[in-house]
Amino acid sequence: MNTYSNYINGQWADGPTFENRNPANTDELVGNFVKTSPADVAAAADAAHSALPGWANLPAPARGNFLFKVADILEKKFDQLGEEMTREEGKTLPEAKGEVRRAINIFRYFGGEGSRMPGMLVPSERDRVHMFALRKPIGVVGLINPWNFPIAIPAWKLAPALICGNTVLLKPASAAPLSSWRIVEACHEAGIPKGVVNYLAGSGAAIGEAIINAKPVKGVSFTGSCDVGNWLHAEASKRRLRIQLEMGGKNPTIVLADADFNSAVENVVNAAMFSTGQKCTATSRAIVEDSIYDKFVAALVERAKKLKVGNGMEPGVDIGPAIDQGQLDTNLRYIEIGKKEAGAPVAGGNRLTGGAYDKGYFVEPTIFSHVTEQMTIAQEEIFGPVLAVMRAKDFNDAMRIANNIPFGLSASIQTTNLSRVFEYIYSMEAGLLTVNLPSAGVEYQLPFGGTKDSSFGPKEQGPAAMDFYSDYKTVYLKY
Repeated sequence: MNTYSNYINGQWADGPTFENRNPANTDELVGNFVKTSPADVAAAADAAHSALPGWANLPAPARGNFLFKVADILEKKFDQLGEEMTREEGKTLPEAKGEVRRAINIFRYFGGEGSRMPGMLVPSERDRVHMFALRKPIGVVGLINPWNFPIAIPAWKLAPALICGNTVLLKPASAAPLSSWRIVEACHEAGIPKGVVNYLAGSGAAIGEAIINAKPVKGVSFTGSCDVGNWLHAEASKRRLRIQLEMGGKNPTIVLADADFNSAVENVVNAAMFSTGQKCTATSRAIVEDSIYDKFVAALVERAKKLKVGNGMEPGVDIGPAIDQGQLDTNLRYIEIGKKEAGAPVAGGNRLTGGAYDKGYFVEPTIFSHVTEQMTIAQEEIFGPVLAVMRAKDFNDAMRIANNIPFGLSASIQTTNLSRVFEYIYSMEAGLLTVNLPSAGVEYQLPFGGTKDSSFGPKEQGPAAMDFYSDYKTVYLKY
């Protein structure tokens, strides 16, 4: 079985390893990955610091050409990358291939930004003074990635960082390190200069502090849990690092009585259950108007029972496994809490066992009805295929319930009432809003990020992504 090395200063670096196994079949070893040490972090940070002047001074269109090459290399390995992602993360093969396509598109999008690299040009109040502002990189940046989108999220952090002229320490999640390793392999094959991109696998607990404290590092972008994000913020603040945090969510979908009923059912099930509910934008709370509540719950149950759970490589499978034993245990723990709070679930509620299920981390799609605002399963992020269905008297009550939460990442509404749509758009306390669509599912051309406890710092994706990875150099020129 392959051993996947770290990548430091343009060289593949070996050392002690850890295993990565298929969550759908733990008998299958996906690969062995080098376990990064604090000394490795220091070496990578020094390499990135040394590479910074050359990369930053390379014209932005030339940097963009490297990103186009990376996209082309990933394109040639499209099927392989999708299959590897399903094996390491568990999501279904169609979902994995869709994510690979998204990563390719992200590199092409930001490759094109190299030819634009917008600054500012404004008129002066003074005679014969020319004023403008140029973008400049912030320096060496640490990119700390989650496991649930193991190629898309590294792509949407790495591509804007590189196009702005920064050099990078890329740390994948130890639960799914192969997909981002393939990105770094593509960077190597594309000829990106040594030291510009460095790959450091291993436990965040072991090397997170080393990344934060590496003297050359000037900024950190993190996607993951609130607890780790809060710790990172506190540590980064000691050094006044630029920091970007994308953390938890407890996302609502509001379903009004005038909604297209069948479409609303499909959208809620899609957002709550697909990808095993392991999306930060997944619907965790369905807030349903009273007059259709019972009918809607019955339809959700009927639809959820048709979902096929299994190995994502198999045709017809809708939902794969939890990522690992820890996440499976979390799902089952919250299901037990839900049973005590709301009674028996109306669908699911059990670990799947027997046959191939015994080799993976599988849980039934689970729905609780009659959930109230004070319940734990209505307040805390679960990150699994567990949906809390809540009753609202009317639109205003639904909005109150939706906003009565510390999180504010994504939200959805299902309605045909245009006035309600605009009231929702202007009043919902979330950074990402959808209308008559699932709450999960975003594109790379627009800003992404939440509000409240879900996010901190500038947005990711779209043109806004460059705001985190660049600063301005302002020029006043008398002629």
